[in-house]
Amino acid sequence: GVVFADTFAAAMTGGAAGLQIGAGSNTQAVRQSFSQGGLTATNNPLDMSINGNGFFVIERNNGTTAYSRNGQFDLDKDGYIVTPLGEKLMGYQTVGADGSVSLTGTGTPRPLYIPPVGLGAKATDQVSIRANLDSSSAVPGVAPIDRDDPDTYNYTTSIRVFDSLGNEHTLGLYFVKQAVDATATPPVPPNMWNVYESFDNAAFSTPPTPSATLEFKPDGTIKTITPLPVVVPAVPYTFSATLVDADPLNFPVNLAAFTQRNSASTTYELRQNGYKPGEIAGVSVTSNGIVQGTYSNGETRALGQVVLASFRNPNGLISLGSNLWAATTDAGEVVQGVPGEGLNGTLSSGQIEESNVDLSQELVQMIIQQRNYQANAQSIRTQDQLLQTLINLR
Repeated sequence: GVVFADTFAAAMTGGAAGLQIGAGSNTQAVRQSFSQGGLTATNNPLDMSINGNGFFVIERNNGTTAYSRNGQFDLDKDGYIVTPLGEKLMGYQTVGADGSVSLTGTGTPRPLYIPPVGLGAKATDQVSIRANLDSSSAVPGVAPIDRDDPDTYNYTTSIRVFDSLGNEHTLGLYFVKQAVDATATPPVPPNMWNVYESFDNAAFSTPPTPSATLEFKPDGTIKTITPLPVVVPAVPYTFSATLVDADPLNFPVNLAAFTQRNSASTTYELRQNGYKPGEIAGVSVTSNGIVQGTYSNGETRALGQVVLASFRNPNGLISLGSNLWAATTDAGEVVQGVPGEGLNGTLSSGQIEESNVDLSQELVQMIIQQRNYQANAQSIRTQDQLLQTLINLR
């Protein structure tokens, strides 16, 4: 908005009331409006709009800091998130000695960087399975267990695991319901199952030895588990005719979420934390500013977090052009933080904020001002005609 002031004002007193004489007005100040504008969707996941208060923090090419609500960003040739002018978006990020990046808290904002390096392989060190074993299952009549003979076990499930080189393997688990035997050593109580494992479809040992036993309560939940960690010998991996051994796999298998109820044996969830190598395939930004990298192996990683700045008096900012603003003492102290906290709004990825100017309202105001100008011009012409008439009176 525009603030007007008198160019010259004088008071003439006398009579019943004083007369105020002015000599027009001029522009005293121009107030900027930082209210929320409309949103336009884009196909760029790095485009962001601020829903609420706050400014993006921009490192300019000359090293100074500027602030903007324009959320048009992209990656430059070096992997930095930049504005259309090539100036860097600031955020919280940790860069390792090997060039890898991670989000480890806040600290001092730095230019957000998306590394070109991919994600290395990670060996599986945790496995958890959630499943149900049918309580109505009969004890198999054929023994011992044979992986190739379904009549020797009640249920089987498998999960992919990875070694330290990223090679994929299959861990198969086979479940055999046990007959109650109070005379055995140790005794076999009701609701007892043996668990056998097969790595990469290998045959069971001779004789087969269970890796764990599951005992269920009468309500169908786990009572006790006697697990053994899954220990897999070093797996040979051949590359360029040279034999290279991956590290041995040694991880616990968590079966605590198993149930035994009168419904079909079913696996509900298979979880493990290993993965093969992957290259970065995409970048996205969450509502709280987390910059996430998506990799070709299906993994996602938090690479950084966008920082926002807020001011007590945004009208005290100085315009630098190109939708950039500079902080001043009139704007108050700059407060930096993450989106969604404090005074800062949240972010919407894949859309940008439009101008908050209402064009229809501005056109109406322009027409009104034009009519005012015409009326004033007409009054001046009338006054001029009166003066001419007075001059011509002789």
